[in-house]
Amino acid sequence: MADDTTWTASAATDPQLACPISPVVDIVFSRWTTPILWTLHTHGRQRFVELERGIPRITPKVLTQRLRQLERDGLIMRTYHPEVPPRVEYEISELGRSLAPLFAHLAEWAAGNLDEVERARHDYDTAPGR
Repeated sequence: MADDTTWTASAATDPQLACPISPVVDIVFSRWTTPILWTLHTHGRQRFVELERGIPRITPKVLTQRLRQLERDGLIMRTYHPEVPPRVEYEISELGRSLAPLFAHLAEWAAGNLDEVERARHDYDTAPGR
């Protein structure tokens, strides 16, 4: 019981103890990360401009920032080809590929449940007193 009390007290001050997957959520599910990883997993190695075209509404600045962070986190690899003009390609790493089952489960959940979420939102938004 003392262990539970210690854990609960620690969890109140440390969000990672309250939810041990929060660091993963911060890494993988920050805005634009999932579309970048999905695109690289689905279409393979791509140049910056290909990624930019394949992910609507992402700005070049944000794409650059997210690619750098994903490279830093080890989820993608950047390959520089010293040609004229220089060529840079991005591809998902083995670590990034290891997220594929997670994304597959989420896609399955989305296919089976997003209609229900939309109905719940509609019911909530149209409920009297809202």
